[in-house]
Amino acid sequence: MPHMWWVVAASVVVGLVAAYLIWTAGRVERLQGRAELAARALDAHLLRRAAAAAVLAERRFGVELYAAARIALDASPDEREAAENDLTRQLRGVQLDAGDPDCAAVIAASRRLALSRQVHTDLVRDARSARSRPLVRLLRMGRGRQWPRYFDIDDPTLVVPADVPAA
Repeated sequence: MPHMWWVVAASVVVGLVAAYLIWTAGRVERLQGRAELAARALDAHLLRRAAAAAVLAERRFGVELYAAARIALDASPDEREAAENDLTRQLRGVQLDAGDPDCAAVIAASRRLALSRQVHTDLVRDARSARSRPLVRLLRMGRGRQWPRYFDIDDPTLVVPADVPAA
């Protein structure tokens, strides 16, 4: 009879370890999936901002901004960060008027892009942290997916000058 308690205790320990491993594998998969969804959302916001900048450039500002917007729209994944940084620099060099609907669209798209980039960065950090744990690496829990990548761009938030009242 005393040997029966060892079997029960061993079964409980094996059950707890299995539950922990299943929970950890699920967590790694969830974080990885959320990071991939955040990357898709970031890509959509990048496209919206570039499209809004292209429309703004066609109507008001001209060739350099339009070229930067088109390059950002047509960039391959490897060239995307550089193209988006160039577009951000071009947008910062333009005097934006918050009252103009085209400028307001670019400003709003830039703000949403900044928020999306922050969410993406946070989720990538969490997913990479979960995948880099020793037990996860040892058991190769994330082997079916690529490591999530950061998207390193300048802060896309645009500053609009406040109207100066006439003296």
